[in-house]
Amino acid sequence: MNLELSEADRQFQEQVRAFVTAHLPADIAERQLNGGKLAPAEVLQWQRILYEQGYGAIHWPTAFGGQDASPLRQYLFELECALAGAPMQLSFGVRMLAPVLMRFGTPEQQRQFLPSILNGTTWWCQGYSEPGAGSDLASLRTSAVLDGDHYVVNGQKCWNTLGQHADWIFCLVRTDASSKPQRGISMLLIDMKTPGITVRPTVLLDGTAEVNDIYFDNVRVPVTQRVGVENDGWTIAKFLLVHERTNIAGVPWSKRDFARLLRIAQSRSRDGRPLLDDPDFRARIARLQIDLDVLEYTNLRMLSAPTADKTTPSILKYRGSEIRQAISALTMEAIGRAALRLPRPDDHEFALDDELTRGITASYLNLRKLSIYGGSNEIQKNIVSQVTIGL
Repeated sequence: MNLELSEADRQFQEQVRAFVTAHLPADIAERQLNGGKLAPAEVLQWQRILYEQGYGAIHWPTAFGGQDASPLRQYLFELECALAGAPMQLSFGVRMLAPVLMRFGTPEQQRQFLPSILNGTTWWCQGYSEPGAGSDLASLRTSAVLDGDHYVVNGQKCWNTLGQHADWIFCLVRTDASSKPQRGISMLLIDMKTPGITVRPTVLLDGTAEVNDIYFDNVRVPVTQRVGVENDGWTIAKFLLVHERTNIAGVPWSKRDFARLLRIAQSRSRDGRPLLDDPDFRARIARLQIDLDVLEYTNLRMLSAPTADKTTPSILKYRGSEIRQAISALTMEAIGRAALRLPRPDDHEFALDDELTRGITASYLNLRKLSIYGGSNEIQKNIVSQVTIGL
């Protein structure tokens, strides 16, 4: 694989860099670079800015409003956005559901849902995991029973990310309890305002309510909101998970976090000299840099030939999460004992410099989840072993 950018790709990257510099709100960028949290309205604001300037989803086909950009250009776009401090696009709609609708959805579903994903007016969330059905997703029990031209849905989803803000949820449900687990599953698109849906946020270690339990109590969903063929949802789920696990590699955001680590290591001192001059600390940073470079090359190889190796999405998922967690852990070490305290913005002792400390500590706590969601790292390693050496 040739890792050198063509002149056209280099010009595209410079174009994206200039666009982000001109249009990214400064307050959003500052908070993102310091690990701060954004309000949902600010995330949607950025999506609308992207849409208005033709960058809403550059990897989408032109027929659906994209630029039909190559995987490499999509990566370059995300890299420039991440390094500048732009919010990550809402992947549930743009990167996960949209490709599913383009492949398996009806023309009516495509016309109904894709434009509002692109212009940032609809917030989607994911309904996959359940109590007892996370990495073993095929054991899910949320049921959908056909009643005329509607399904009646009952059950519970857990670890749902940001569902308290969502307008719609794409949900895996069991439509045939008599079939083997993988055969009796379907995918439904459900309006979150439908009667019978209850959302209960869960407070995480970093103090935020990022995930939720979602309960379905006789929720009626039109059959027209089923994606694909009934009982063939497992095919769709596997297709979607490839996109999720590749995206979880998070190389652009790891590179942003690594750049912040370097800035801190250069500005903080130990024994009267910059932390970066400490041989042991410098060696650990170098090791992380090597790991991150290898991950980036693997990601680019996957993007250039996405069907060449069935194990690559799993490798990207577990190595990407390990590396991002390692960067956050070393950053915590770099800021020293200040990392032991998670200051609140309303704390009377809260100082300006605490904003960076708070962001780093909160990010460290939040990123513990990376090795679990999207299929735990242990499961991904099992997949790699089974495919490569038949274990």
